Amino acid sequence: MDIGKVSELKEFIESCKSNPSLLHTPSLQFFKSYLLSLGARIPPQPKTEPVVDDDDIIESDIEFDNTDDVVQPDNDPPHKMGDPSAQVTDDQRDAAQLSKSKAIDAISQASVFIKLKKPNAAIRDSDTALKINPDSAKGYKIRGLSRAMLGLWTEALTDLHVASKIDYDEEIAMALKKVEPNAHKIEEHRKKYERLRKQKEQKRAQPKKQPQNQAQDKDALSALKDGQVIGVHSVGELETKLSAASKTSRLLVLYFTATWCGPCRYISPLYTSLAEKYQRVVFLKVDIDEAVDVAARWNVSSVPTFFFVKNGKEVDSVVGADKNTLERKIAQHSGPL
Repeated sequence: MDIGKVSELKEFIESCKSNPSLLHTPSLQFFKSYLLSLGARIPPQPKTEPVVDDDDIIESDIEFDNTDDVVQPDNDPPHKMGDPSAQVTDDQRDAAQLSKSKAIDAISQASVFIKLKKPNAAIRDSDTALKINPDSAKGYKIRGLSRAMLGLWTEALTDLHVASKIDYDEEIAMALKKVEPNAHKIEEHRKKYERLRKQKEQKRAQPKKQPQNQAQDKDALSALKDGQVIGVHSVGELETKLSAASKTSRLLVLYFTATWCGPCRYISPLYTSLAEKYQRVVFLKVDIDEAVDVAARWNVSSVPTFFFVKNGKEVDSVVGADKNTLERKIAQHSGPL
């Protein structure tokens, strides 16, 4: 066999040793089948999470009300009304206060355009009128009505609100009733998707739980028995349960009892029923005569005694067979951890 090809084969085998997933390449299926026929054990193909491009949130359409009067934009060339690019000087403004013929002409023409369902032309003339007289209620009203005719609900609402503050009339009131619901829908829609984007950003910012941590959580859960009271007989057993409860962010209740304790016989059935009710809480039970070292470590001087442990730290305790206080404390501390 050619020495060069042997060398290439050696390099290929070394590559397979360092990266066995190469054997799962479709073009090497024949080689993989050959190895399997010889009894070789090939590591399974590593699982890869599908890549989902969710950078963009697809926004749903908004269903608007009162859209019967909405028209297509008119694209007629602007009607000649002097030089639209000319700057309005203070002198001209003062003159306009004395004689507002230009503004009146513009408003009158805008009114005609809106009746002809030419909202863009009406908006242009309203803009002209408002440059001459910024306090023209009719200018804002006609521009607001024109924008509503184009379905520009938010802009229409702004103009109509300004018009209503200057000179409120019934026409403005009727227009506001039509425009406000749709403008509010747009605002709610914007807030909704802004909230969704923030949630997505926060989710991306959270570190993904590694498989090792997931396995540890699974092992910790296996040490707990949801809905049951777990007997503890040694310090080692207790440490295991405390660690498992801490890893899974659960409240742990440590109940010290004794066979000769009368109040304990009264409270024990309730303790069992509480374990069934609060299944995400870890309920432990220690007989002080069987696990003397555990009782000594927790300085138990009387029974029944209950300790509440959260994230490895004692947060509360109850001494005595007070069932109401016991359940209240469990409910209090078993909230969001």
